[in-house]
Amino acid sequence: MKGNLRKMLSENTNPVTYSLPVGDSVVGLNEFLGKKISLTYTGTINCIACGRKTNKSFNQGYCFPCLRSLAECDSCIVKPELCHFAEGTCRDEEWARSHCMQDHFVYLANSSGIKVGITRHTQIPTRWIDQGATQALPMFKVASRHVSGLLEVIIKNHVADKTDWRKMLKGDPEPVDLAAKRDELFMECATEISRLSDTLPKSSIEKLPDESTTSIDYPVTEFPTKVTSLNFDKTAEVAGKLLGIKGQYLILDIGVINIRKFGGYEIKFSV
Repeated sequence: MKGNLRKMLSENTNPVTYSLPVGDSVVGLNEFLGKKISLTYTGTINCIACGRKTNKSFNQGYCFPCLRSLAECDSCIVKPELCHFAEGTCRDEEWARSHCMQDHFVYLANSSGIKVGITRHTQIPTRWIDQGATQALPMFKVASRHVSGLLEVIIKNHVADKTDWRKMLKGDPEPVDLAAKRDELFMECATEISRLSDTLPKSSIEKLPDESTTSIDYPVTEFPTKVTSLNFDKTAEVAGKLLGIKGQYLILDIGVINIRKFGGYEIKFSV
């Protein structure tokens, strides 16, 4: 089949069930573990927002005009603590109300080790799966993306806020007691969080001391000992035996490829 790529869809079954959108079709991938698959880039890229052809993709699938104009491509998406909605300078206030001015969660996850992250309430557990986390635990429920970003800034002084994707793809991390780490961070960050709460409307931050840890298992038959990254911009055809799927990566016997990175790329898919 042939069409433009989108990020893989996932369902938190045991193991995770993955599907690959290719144009108007959706391909179930788990059944192809152990089989040779081929993804061939045709040379065409279409923006995942407006559909126009573009010679270069930005921010995982956007053309340059959309990168410059869309709210979902603004710098505050990467750094939500810099949200400028209240200043009246948001690129798209309607989009912000439906995506940013919604309940968010600040969480701990174990992907390549313990990290802190944030996600909209509708993206649990999808966000955790996209990061390749094997364990995840909500810490706080907050009133907006902006508040979640402010909290994350405080907590990342004590734990990492990024995943080491190469380490994540080499195997599952050792299980950790996320609840114990959460309670430790509650104490370590108490003063700073209290100061932040004093500057916000009442009930903007809700601690979640009783949440349980979610465990996630991935469909991987063999992890690579050396992680070799594959890139459609350098090699048009990516073909090899499918050894596993984790995060947004296909793990092949010839290397790994981040499907989300190539959103909008037109490919031919075959098994």
